[in-house]
Amino acid sequence: MSRYKHAGDTEARQPLLTGHRLDASELDSDEGEVIFDRTAEAGGHVLQKLTYEEAVERAGFGLFHWLLLVVCGWANASDAVEILCVSFLLPTARCDLQLSSSDMGLLTASIFLGMMVGGYMWGYLADQKGRRRVLIVSLTVNGLFGGLASLAPWFWLFLLMRFISGIGVGGSIPVIFSYFSEFMPRLRRGAMISCLATFWMAGNILAAGLAWLVIPRTWVYLSLGTLEFKSWRLFVVLCSVPSITSALIFKLFMPESPKFLMEADREKEAIHVFRLMFKLNMKGKEKTPPALAPIKKIFRSPFKSRSFPLLIIFYSISFGYYGLWMWFPELFERTEDGGSPCANVSRPSAGQNETCDLVKTAAVYRDGFIIAAANLPGNIFTILVMDSTGGKALLSGSLLLSSLSVFFIYVVQTKAQSLILSCVFSGVSVIAWNALDVVGTELYPTKLRSSALGFFTGVGRVAAIMGNLVFGRLVDANCAVPILLVSALLLTGGLVSLLLPQTRQTELT
Repeated sequence: MSRYKHAGDTEARQPLLTGHRLDASELDSDEGEVIFDRTAEAGGHVLQKLTYEEAVERAGFGLFHWLLLVVCGWANASDAVEILCVSFLLPTARCDLQLSSSDMGLLTASIFLGMMVGGYMWGYLADQKGRRRVLIVSLTVNGLFGGLASLAPWFWLFLLMRFISGIGVGGSIPVIFSYFSEFMPRLRRGAMISCLATFWMAGNILAAGLAWLVIPRTWVYLSLGTLEFKSWRLFVVLCSVPSITSALIFKLFMPESPKFLMEADREKEAIHVFRLMFKLNMKGKEKTPPALAPIKKIFRSPFKSRSFPLLIIFYSISFGYYGLWMWFPELFERTEDGGSPCANVSRPSAGQNETCDLVKTAAVYRDGFIIAAANLPGNIFTILVMDSTGGKALLSGSLLLSSLSVFFIYVVQTKAQSLILSCVFSGVSVIAWNALDVVGTELYPTKLRSSALGFFTGVGRVAAIMGNLVFGRLVDANCAVPILLVSALLLTGGLVSLLLPQTRQTELT
């Protein structure tokens, strides 16, 4: 393993990036600006050799990073919109597609099945071929097939389009955090990843707001042969726009991760990215390993002690969060006449003779919007305390509080109480997701990071699929079972997270 010396140092320093050096002379800009300092020795100039982390620090922090946050945040928000849009259209689409509760469970699970298929595949490709390329393709798949779903006249075709869209979502979610983290200086990484995670809330609010504004509008109607293009189909089209625009932005404007470029022996391209970072901030190929090799590595020493707890945590939080969140609009529709969500369990399948009360449905979307907005305090709290407290403590504490809030959602007796506790769950659970994003990116080295996150998010999609199927099967027969199961799983995740190592302000390896 190579070791470097700074000019004048008496001891060699171990670089974080094995086998690569950043030479200050190579980082001169075209205008003659030197990004990295030179040091003098014996009257002559000696070039200073920098590790990757030092190079990121010397490139500065400023406009580039804030622009990066907006672009990556929009991609993160687009994933949230695509995942959550089905939950908002269920109360009205069920009439046109004639869905039973089991059908709705299958529909909400379909995107997670796609994400499970795509998650590890895209993560692996991102580690081998580059983060940017994978983001462009996966976001395009997400938006294209998400939009095409609006034209599906039959339930099975709508289901298929949602599944393929989920394959795209499965790529962009894990890769976007790897990509973003590799531009961040060590001391700012936790807060900035937390900022990126808050854009999920923005996507949640956007989806809820679009549903509130679009779906209840009865004037939206177009006859396309046997297809009746109603307001909920327009809503599906609008939900695909963020992913398409995000893919275009990455294609036209965004560079590849310099960390990946250095690992791939593409130093000149990495230097070009550092020049771009510096310029904007001053203004305001190895043999491909077998596909399963990275997974084997993360479950061996020294990573297995963190991988097994993460496996349980991802499963618990994904089953619990998505199992409950995707069904909030349906549960709130059941509270419109008063009582708890589990009090009114008799819901027949939608048929030709059933009419959908869009006025009542508007109140359901209003409640969904309120719950989505309740993410804001949790996101602000995460940004403020992440770097000082650390992801481990926030992850454990928020999961335990989420478990408690879900339990009380079951025992409440009025709609108002249910809405309040749902907002509490929304505000607290988002802290767990934000903390998991931070912890997950810092537990693995560059060569394993995206593969590991892709694998664990794939596990999460399996859990999300199971959660939605369980809700679909049991929400009519025994509503208490899935809700109490969510509470128990969140409690388990909170306790297991105490086994993770502390990663506060750690260096990326």
